[in-house]
Amino acid sequence: MEEKTIYMYGMILVTNSFLLSNNFPKAEGYGDIHKRYILTGGETGTAAIVLANLGCKLILDGTHLGTITEPINRECFHKLNVDISRLTYDNTYDGCLDYVFIDKDTRTIFGSFGEYFNKKHWNTPSIKDIEAANVVALDPFFMDETMLVVRYCRETGTKYATIDCEYDSDINRYCEINAISHSFLDDHYPNLSYEELHHKYTENTDGLVIFTMGSKPIMYGRKGEPIKYYKTYPITPISTLGAGDCFKAGTIYALNEGMNDYEIVSFASATSAVACLGYPIEYNPPTLEKIRKMQEKE
Repeated sequence: MEEKTIYMYGMILVTNSFLLSNNFPKAEGYGDIHKRYILTGGETGTAAIVLANLGCKLILDGTHLGTITEPINRECFHKLNVDISRLTYDNTYDGCLDYVFIDKDTRTIFGSFGEYFNKKHWNTPSIKDIEAANVVALDPFFMDETMLVVRYCRETGTKYATIDCEYDSDINRYCEINAISHSFLDDHYPNLSYEELHHKYTENTDGLVIFTMGSKPIMYGRKGEPIKYYKTYPITPISTLGAGDCFKAGTIYALNEGMNDYEIVSFASATSAVACLGYPIEYNPPTLEKIRKMQEKE
């Protein structure tokens, strides 16, 4: 692999997205569809699109490709010159798909993740690829295989960035960057304040911990430091679909480029903001020029 290659292990699927003209309808109601796309998605799939468009060299691993998802993902990543040779094709399986309905304020997701996790539809990670990579991007969803990535990163000394995982997990403990969404925190720790949780996360890792809070200021910091806050960019989003995945992409790019904590948060926040102004992301990905221009609005 070339120098500064990023090894990405995670969720790669196909998203059927529907941009609604108005609000999501109530039960037995009607919603008018303004735009519809069937494109590559998932935390790693979307982040890979962004990183490839930022000029990064990528190797993707993780989710098996199925009869529906394989041709769509292969076409997407072939155009971007992304290496997907590690991905397994399973011709007995449709592939992982979801259906997302987006209105002005919300996104409502339907998917087949129950089937996905009932049977193992993902690869064993490659220690050779991890050792050769400059950094690793890790999704926390793959049980033993996720922990194997953590182990391989520790054995090879390769830094990794991750997302939404528990504060007392080894994924958090050994990461270089952990970006956690407020929705994950709300679901997993409803009785704890964000301030309490940030302390718990930072006390369990030497890495940078970032809490994304929607349009509210981002919380970030490290063990033994007071919490820092970063005001998000003032935008009127076209779609928030993939905003978190693009924030993740921003942290990975920043880690790969050796940015400091403030620069990481600024770059990731700007990447996410730009993504919210371009639906769908695959056709309108954030560019360095757009991200830098967004950062000028600080």
